[in-house]
Amino acid sequence: MDDNNSDSNHNAPYQVAAKPRRFIAGAVCPRCAAMDRIVVHADGETRECIDCGFSDARPAAGPVAVPTRVTRPAARRIETVAEPVRLLDPKNPTKRD
Repeated sequence: MDDNNSDSNHNAPYQVAAKPRRFIAGAVCPRCAAMDRIVVHADGETRECIDCGFSDARPAAGPVAVPTRVTRPAARRIETVAEPVRLLDPKNPTKRD
């Protein structure tokens, strides 16, 4: 009986060779929208949904930063001149030092 059980486990059509993988917390599958069902394989190059079987590779290029007024190179070249700030006494606004 032990021989039959071990053979049936190795011949199951749904079994896949075990690869080291880790779950990505909060990840949502793009195909079935299941949350917390995405795994990344040990090579770090592929992700897969364990519910629907969706799989894809990591994009070759990284994400592109959206240009904003802070990230534009021209915005970083302009140096703002520092100016002193004068504090006024709210009880006596006419008094000057």
